[in-house]
Order: sequence, then structure tokens, then C-alpha cells
Amino acid sequence: MNISKSGYRVFSANSSTACTELAKKITERLGVELGKSSVYQEGNRETRVDVKESVRGQDIFIIQTIPRDVNTAIMELLIMAYALKTSCAKNIIGVIPYFPYSKQCKMRKRGSIVCKLLASMLANSGLTHIITMDLHQKEVQGFFSFPVDNLRASPFLIQYIQEEIPDYRNAIIVAKSPSSAKRAQSYAERLRLGLAVMHGEPHQSELDMVDGPQSPPLSRTSTVHTGLELPGIRHQLPFPGIELPMMMAKEKPPITVVGDVGGRIAIIIDDIIDDVEDFVAAAEILKERGAYKIYIMATHGLLSADAPRLIEESAIDEVVVTNTIPHEIQKLQCPKIKTVDVSMILAEAIRRTHNGESMAYLFRNITVDD
Repeated sequence: MNISKSGYRVFSANSSTACTELAKKITERLGVELGKSSVYQEGNRETRVDVKESVRGQDIFIIQTIPRDVNTAIMELLIMAYALKTSCAKNIIGVIPYFPYSKQCKMRKRGSIVCKLLASMLANSGLTHIITMDLHQKEVQGFFSFPVDNLRASPFLIQYIQEEIPDYRNAIIVAKSPSSAKRAQSYAERLRLGLAVMHGEPHQSELDMVDGPQSPPLSRTSTVHTGLELPGIRHQLPFPGIELPMMMAKEKPPITVVGDVGGRIAIIIDDIIDDVEDFVAAAEILKERGAYKIYIMATHGLLSADAPRLIEESAIDEVVVTNTIPHEIQKLQCPKIKTVDVSMILAEAIRRTHNGESMAYLFRNITVDD
């Protein structure tokens, strides 16, 4: 395709070579060249973006994959979007396969909903549309004042299961926690397989630190407020205080498995795999219950800290993630990590968005809970 006549450009907003790999695959499928730009960090760590070709009156797609330095990647995206806005681009569409801060989409104690803040920042920078994949919570789309297309990686992961896992008909889909049961159920129904759900915890998890055994506190002394005293009136009896009933603290039982995994292949389904301690503990429980092979399927493979080493030393046989996040270094450290390419659906979403075509084809056979 002649890019001068296509009416749109595709740019990569990342300064890292590893992060531009997905952008190159997408442009190859589209038959266009990657837009000419320069994204780099100055000596004082400020981000600078230079767009080196005209974008006036065109649809511009910015592909931004999120490396470990999340905040730098966000600034690169914001600055590039604003640069394109001031260069008179017609529409600026952000292609963000993994949307950062998506876990921080609920109010926790005195925290903040960072995902909502990021949505406002992206809108103010000039973005008019976002294409992403498997948001941690689908309700995040409501934070934006412009359209959001939340694509699904499940067709690619299901295809991997059918083609790469021998005897997958003897498998059972496992939800690592009740919160991921709906997603796992969607996989089980499409693969015509059984479903098992794990409940409980072997140790205190990150979720409990913000909304678990310490919320509310284990012990609390109730105090009766003396009420308010109106000015200028002496000897006024205080308003009666309000005494709330004592709330029982949350406490999860030891980890258990609801469903028979004995003599089966266990396939754990989740959207993000970051810290892998919970996955390793789940794999050990499944092995004890008789599962002879354990796979983990996730869309986004953050694989932080010592995740590759822990996976390599664990009972997990294989971890399958998509290339929404670059993880080539982790694959060198752990051969159990496999990658599924999703550039095809991202390229098709870009083409359909530019041509004004319906996106319904990309969501065929996708359930609401997927």
C-alpha cells in the first residue's frame, strides 16, 4: 500500500527497540511503513518526541507497548499524542495492547482511582479513540470520554490450546480464584471442557492488604460521640452518638479446589500474570490433587521480578502469554514461557477503524464474561 495515499500513518511511541517489534509486525500486516519519528530521553531524563513527517488531516495510530518502565512509556504516549494534535492530525488513535494501571480501577481506603486519572490525561493530550486488549475490568471503558475498543485474546489462546496441547480433550479449565471464574467458564464452554475453581489462599495476598483481614481492623473500640453543641445556648444536651455494629473481619480458608482434576491436564486461565507466587502455589495444589500437566494461559505477561526463575523451578509445565508486552528477556531465562502473536487482530482493528467499518466481526462468538 502506498502510505502517501492511505490516509493514515502508524507510529511507535516507544524508544525501546524491544517494544517496537509489535509495531513492526502490525505495519507489515497492514502493508504500510512505520511512521518516521524520534522518541528518546534527554540527559536530564526528560522525554522528547520529534515527528519527522507531515500528519495534517490524517488518521494517526500510535502503538505503545508498555515495558517495565511504565511511567516513561505513559509520558512518551502523552507527548507524542500532543505533538500530533498540534500538528493538525485529523484523528489520533492510541493502540495500547496492555493498558497500564488497569488494576488501580477501584477506590482502596485513602487511595485513588489512578486508571480514571490516566484516562483523563490521555483525553487531554489529544487522543480521540483507544484500541486495547483484555482490560483488567471492562468497566474501565466508562472512565473515558471517547470510544474504547476492548479486543479479546481468547480466540488466539484457545487456538493454541487446540493445536499445541496434546490430548487437550483430557484437560480441565481452572480458575485460580472465584473472581476469574467467569473468564475461565467462557473458555471451558467454547472448548467443551470441564471447569474447576480454586478458593482460599496459602498466605496473605496483595488483595488482602487493601481489602482483606485488615479491613475492617480485627479489633476496634467503639466510641460514642458527644454530638454537637449549638453556639450561644448553654447546658444543651448533646445529640446522641451513632454506634455501628461490629463487623466481622474477612478470613479466607486454606486453598481448596472445587472440581476433579485427578488424571487431567489443568489449564489455569487469567488475564495478567505478574507476580507468580500465587500461580506457583496453585500449581502445587493441582499436582497434589492429581493433575499431571499444568498450563497457564494469560493475555498479558508482565512477569516481574523473579517470575522466570520461579516458573522454571515450579510444577508449571508451560506459561503461554501474548505479545502485548515485550518479554524476550524472560523467555531467555525460562524456556517454559511461550508467546502467541496477536498482531493480526490489532492490525485488522486499525484497518476497520480507519475505513469506518464495523468492529463486530472481531467480537464474534465472544461472550460478555470473556
